[in-house]
Amino acid sequence: MKRIIGLVMFMLFAPTAESWAQCSVGVGAPVSFGTYLPLAAIRQTSVGSLTVGCSSFTGSYTISFDVGLYSGGSFSNRRMSSGSDDLLYQLYTDAAYTTVWGDGSGGTVTVSGSCVGTCSASYNVYGQVPARQPASPGTYTDAITVTISF
Repeated sequence: MKRIIGLVMFMLFAPTAESWAQCSVGVGAPVSFGTYLPLAAIRQTSVGSLTVGCSSFTGSYTISFDVGLYSGGSFSNRRMSSGSDDLLYQLYTDAAYTTVWGDGSGGTVTVSGSCVGTCSASYNVYGQVPARQPASPGTYTDAITVTISF
């Protein structure tokens, strides 16, 4: 049996006291896992990307993720949902899938960058769905809030 799943990332720009700076964050490519095979012995992976662009800003910024809509407040339990069914997944900062992208709490990390005047940067978002999860057919989604602080 095949399962169709996907992850939709929604973005939120949250300026701090230096709101005069012109910065934005956007989705370069969403993390989309495609077809998931529950009986397969290997994990399902995907790479998405974020873009950050600033003008009239010199300084550092930090990009953080929340836990998503269905994770019960825990980064260790990120879930995509389809009706009453869930699939576990995780988002990482690295291609080795070892560093969880979050808000800096609970063993997660944020990603930092810097800008001088006008700049643009792209960041990969590595996603993974563990193998052998029972699931009903459907489209599984979650929404992640991305915050840029500077």
